[in-house]
Amino acid sequence: MPEEQAMLKQADASERGDGRLRIALLSYRSKPHSGGQGVYVRHLSRELAARGHDVEVISGPPMPELDPGVRLTQVDNLDLYREPDPFRIPNWREFKSPIDVLEFGMTCTAAFPEPLTFSLRVRKLFAKRPRADWPDIVHDNQTLGYGMLLMQRDGLPVIANVHHPITVDRRLDLAATPMRRQIQMRRWYSFLRMQKRVVRRMPTVLTVSQSSLEDIVTEFGVDRDRLTVVPVGVEHEVFVPPTVPRIKGRIVATASADVPLKGLVPLLESVAKLRTERDVELIVVGSVREGGDAQRTIERLELDSCVRFVNGVSESDLVALFGSAQVAVVPSLYEGFSLPAIEAMSCGTALIATTAGALPEVVGTDGEAGILVPPGDPEELTAAIRRVLDDDELAARLGAAGRKRVIERFSWPAIAAATEVWYRNYLAENSKQVRGRAC
Repeated sequence: MPEEQAMLKQADASERGDGRLRIALLSYRSKPHSGGQGVYVRHLSRELAARGHDVEVISGPPMPELDPGVRLTQVDNLDLYREPDPFRIPNWREFKSPIDVLEFGMTCTAAFPEPLTFSLRVRKLFAKRPRADWPDIVHDNQTLGYGMLLMQRDGLPVIANVHHPITVDRRLDLAATPMRRQIQMRRWYSFLRMQKRVVRRMPTVLTVSQSSLEDIVTEFGVDRDRLTVVPVGVEHEVFVPPTVPRIKGRIVATASADVPLKGLVPLLESVAKLRTERDVELIVVGSVREGGDAQRTIERLELDSCVRFVNGVSESDLVALFGSAQVAVVPSLYEGFSLPAIEAMSCGTALIATTAGALPEVVGTDGEAGILVPPGDPEELTAAIRRVLDDDELAARLGAAGRKRVIERFSWPAIAAATEVWYRNYLAENSKQVRGRAC
């Protein structure tokens, strides 16, 4: 059968030892500098290519920035959430396929269509290619759309990674949403029903922390023995300690989205308290949501003069920001991992993080490479920030220990090597199953 022959061809890739794999890395949206998806696909793809593999990143807009040696294939969509015109109404000439109509129709009902429609478009993309040009591995970066199951049925070897289950985001968003808007919020998160169904049918799933593994088992119902943990990395040769003095009183935080999950409100309340006793400045890497909780808190506490949001910063600017701060804060109410935490640690910046989700795994023992505080507790957060601002020796010790921890545990070459082992383990197991059915 053609499907069995295709699967045998893919399974043969597992027997090439250290030979070259053809890898398709999927990401339905890939902001280059904020949010984890674009950062993850950029650095993982670069290091996989450096290991000798043929790597193609397939993404919808916003597009990632990729390094030489990695191919980029853009999957066009209606781009309904682009800045500065989110939730725009497209011109009728933009509709070129039934998937475009589906995408706009779902948006009109307040649903988020991109995981589904991206997966369907990628399936069409592969269907147009000769089977001889299919990849050995299709690595889905948390799209988990129904198109992934259709690709499996076509004979493509689709496996997935889940940074954390978005059910946690939904729960926290609903808790912070007025009753009158909860129906709309539930509709936005309706894609989670699809993601739960799809991830349970993935033959193997990669995640980034033991905390996320436990949450995927609990929230998504995935069998524990199908899960593998490989953390996220950081470019420790790019995110380096500063060569100029840090700015006294400067606090830096990163929030890819102004949502309750990121814990900005407790941080703003801490800044308001600290401002009564000293000069402080908070820079948030991200954008404030018009009318959102963060904006209302800034207005209520009159923090306009000491809180600044910066968006779309380059990698070099982000390094400079972390290097300029006396302290970096990750105030999240939940994290499946935390790129900002290891980026700040790599810059030798004293880190304060909450005990939510995987942050204790990332930061380590409280007081060694960072200070840990309970999530959503402005008083504890204020006390921790005050300790670091008042004690240069403590800040230097935390910063040095944080950088050491990053170099030892979170380098991208090591992450890519572990991910390759995951690929090859799957291909080897798939080979046994396919050959068993063929006999």
